[in-house]
Amino acid sequence: MKKAILSIAIFTISLISSTEINAQDFPKIDLSPMDAASHPNNWRESNKLVKVVYSRPQLKGRSLDKLAPKDKVWRTGANEAAEITFYKDVIFGDKEVKAGTYTMFTIPSDGDWTVILSNHKNIWGSYFYEKDQDVVRVTGTVSKSEKLVETFSIVFGGEGDAATMYLGWANTIVSVSVKG
Repeated sequence: MKKAILSIAIFTISLISSTEINAQDFPKIDLSPMDAASHPNNWRESNKLVKVVYSRPQLKGRSLDKLAPKDKVWRTGANEAAEITFYKDVIFGDKEVKAGTYTMFTIPSDGDWTVILSNHKNIWGSYFYEKDQDVVRVTGTVSKSEKLVETFSIVFGGEGDAATMYLGWANTIVSVSVKG
């Protein structure tokens, strides 16, 4: 009887442990980690105007043109397309945009870039981008940075309800105003 109980206990324990998650079941760290930028960027300020969630690819010796090809819709980061949330109605660039969450794409070019807000959400890359889902297209003004930005980054500058979103990668800085 003791052997039967011991056998049942061992079987039950092995069955339970086989459904548990083990360390090897967790994925490796993503080489293009997800990040977020917001305005105001102070974590103590809960009354935000805008927040962008995006992934941060790195140049690693490659050219910006290879990673964000000119004149093609780009996901604005890595992995999933970037998502931007406005917590109130805003003027994005020179266009009115209602409060809500949108997917943000860009079209790099030799001059200023096109920044697109789309209603098509939860998209991997830009493979499934559909122009008919565009909410607005605005011009992102390009300037050059003397210092190389190795990892794609988004930051906000400004005060109150007047901000500027900066996208920086390689020696390129793209800026778009956001006003509440």
